[in-house]
Amino acid sequence: MNRNVTDKLVQEIMLEFARLTGLAPVDAHPRRYLWTDAFAVCNYLELFSRTNDKTYRNLGLHLVDQMHHTLGRHRDDDPRRGWISGLDEQEGELHPTIRGLRIGKKLNERRPRRDTQ
Repeated sequence: MNRNVTDKLVQEIMLEFARLTGLAPVDAHPRRYLWTDAFAVCNYLELFSRTNDKTYRNLGLHLVDQMHHTLGRHRDDDPRRGWISGLDEQEGELHPTIRGLRIGKKLNERRPRRDTQ
């Protein structure tokens, strides 16, 4: 496969990824997963580097922002609210990764099991 065909295929895959995960068009409840999204950011920035099409740079930057706002906050089904860091809204916006990011699993964390033995 030549580079032009490969680049076109990657572009199609990454635009479909944006659509399916709620990146573009923006979904009220985007589906974010830390490791997949980190790889996608690299892909978008490489596509921008190869094509000079700002669409890909913007998708990469928007994805980072969406990751921070989704994975830097408690899940919707968690009784806790706000930023994982415990910072207020204004400080959390400035420092969304303090105390890390959630990985983005489908199910919420479970409590540790107690051994009955």
